Amino acid sequence: MYFRHARMRLETLVSRVTRNKSGLNLIAILLMAAGAGNCVGQSATSVEEQRQQAFALEQQGQNAEAEAVWSALARSEPRSAEAYAHMGFLEARQAHYAEAVPLYRKALAFDSAMPGLKMNLGLALFKSGALKEAIETFTLLLKSEPAESAEALRLTTLIGIAHYGLGEYAEAVPDLKQATASDAKNLPFRLMLAQSCLGAKQYPCVLDVYHEILELNAESAEADMLAGEALDEMKDHAGAIQQFRAAVKADPKVPNVHFGLGYLLWTQSQYDEAAQEFQAELVNVPDSAQALAYLADTKMQLSHPDVARPLVEKAIELDAQMELAHLDLGILDVDAGKREDALREFQTAAKLNPNDVRPHWQLARLYKAMGKAQEAKVEFDKTSSLHKAENATIFEELDKARAKGKPAEDSNGVSTNP
Repeated sequence: MYFRHARMRLETLVSRVTRNKSGLNLIAILLMAAGAGNCVGQSATSVEEQRQQAFALEQQGQNAEAEAVWSALARSEPRSAEAYAHMGFLEARQAHYAEAVPLYRKALAFDSAMPGLKMNLGLALFKSGALKEAIETFTLLLKSEPAESAEALRLTTLIGIAHYGLGEYAEAVPDLKQATASDAKNLPFRLMLAQSCLGAKQYPCVLDVYHEILELNAESAEADMLAGEALDEMKDHAGAIQQFRAAVKADPKVPNVHFGLGYLLWTQSQYDEAAQEFQAELVNVPDSAQALAYLADTKMQLSHPDVARPLVEKAIELDAQMELAHLDLGILDVDAGKREDALREFQTAAKLNPNDVRPHWQLARLYKAMGKAQEAKVEFDKTSSLHKAENATIFEELDKARAKGKPAEDSNGVSTNP
């Protein structure tokens, strides 16, 4: 689904907003100009020779050698903010962002006013996945920037992306709106904004951004899916199905696009066509437990229990937390005369979703058939106190699918933590 694909684009996006216009890392420029200033205890000549040697090694890309020189300088001049800042820069240059953080912090402890240092700490936190701390750092920096400046926009964008990465969609929306307003042709930002609006239940916002996306890319499967999710949340089921059909047409290979359409058809009891979509999803993502479970259910609805059983068993093997799979396997076990097995499956389904009346109803009927009147009464009482759980929305189902990971060919994509 879009959520995973949008994150695969984040690497490029983050690279753009975390680098200056010349394409050079900010710290590489600012620290070169920072000067020694903090070095005490060696002769000026000796310290300057070490600094120049370290600078030369940095420029040649000899990171380990440069870091060794800065480390030696830090040992002889233990309060050298410059040395620790450069060691942090060299770790970050090698994508060792978590290792860069304590070095930047130590440099700040010795010189909190060093130009660019707080920004680079924020970027290291951001790229290491410490998004909450990154937000705190960027927010403090934002307070010192003029509201309309390019740097303020850069910080606002980073804060918005960090909120998005944390799943804090309502917080991400205003920042990402600023980012999109400043770049009329930025499709990845708009996809992130639409996803954030959806997660924040701001459905008109999703549709507004969807129309903006169409102006940039008339055939965007991701945008069609987002619009479909929003329409489903707004109870426009026909509109949602239409959007997912458009998504399939735009790109039938997008993960979860067939599952999404199949699920919407399943909720409308259009089982034959739903089964075709679940099967198509399994061509794209063979290990999709959700597609297997719902395909099995459609086969049961179409009176093909022998086809359903291996599918539902495989779904449970892939994901033992799927209530529908356990519920359906219990029903199949009852029909096969395997009452004890069915009892176990219904009990598991009830634990996985205590508010769903269906497992309790099946348990009540099974206990009654087994002559366990007291247990049956308990379950019947539960069914009377529970309303039948409504079908989950397409957003909820696709969100589960996103959380289960992406297909093997996408394994190198960017994670939530840029």
